[in-house]
Amino acid sequence: MNARTIFAAALIAGTTMAGATMPAASAAARPVKFASDVFVEKFVPAHGGRMNRILERADRLQSGDRVIFVVNWTADAARPFTVTNTVPSSIAFQRTAEDAEDVSIDGGKTWGKLADMRVTEADGSVRHATPDDVTTLRWRVPTRIAAAGTGQITYSGVVR
Repeated sequence: MNARTIFAAALIAGTTMAGATMPAASAAARPVKFASDVFVEKFVPAHGGRMNRILERADRLQSGDRVIFVVNWTADAARPFTVTNTVPSSIAFQRTAEDAEDVSIDGGKTWGKLADMRVTEADGSVRHATPDDVTTLRWRVPTRIAAAGTGQITYSGVVR
């Protein structure tokens, strides 16, 4: 599986891999720019029987690979904005770096914290949502953070 295909799938799915939503007038005048990348997390033997964690740019992915998505943003103004990422269907979401996101388990129709989300099964039973149920991630970047001019958002997943 090509890692670039995963990014393209997220773009085609509707919400861009790193789409910012801002009021229309300010978005045109002061855009937020994004650069996204995906890495494969690997562990290699190190001195003394230890293991070192390394991240390699992902060119090809295989089922079971642990991937790290990185979204770098640059804001031209100190205004709040929202970053929304569709989790590609070929990825089972695991977690984010800061746990500051809202999640959706229905493609972005409803949002909340994962611990508060519930899934209704086909038989009518209800269960707590798990990371595997997450379809979309959303981060709200407040003015005080946007004022820094740059930032980074990361999340991890496993290739299904």
